Amino acid sequence: MDTRESKTPEEEREHLKEVLEPEDFEDPEPDAGQPEAKKPPPRTMQRLLPIVIVVLGLLVAAMLLYSGGAQ
Repeated sequence: MDTRESKTPEEEREHLKEVLEPEDFEDPEPDAGQPEAKKPPPRTMQRLLPIVIVVLGLLVAAMLLYSGGAQ
């Protein structure tokens, strides 16, 4: 980490070039250094949610059937 208070004019110019460089919107592809950005996200929730809904529905239906038969 650079702890100096002031920079030389060359360092200041280089820093401004880096900071003021516009973002590349023409090429939205992930960088080669980010292979995880190219992988599709896992689809576990899309598969799990309908299963959970069906199981809970069957559980509620069973509870309603068995509670009505006890009276």
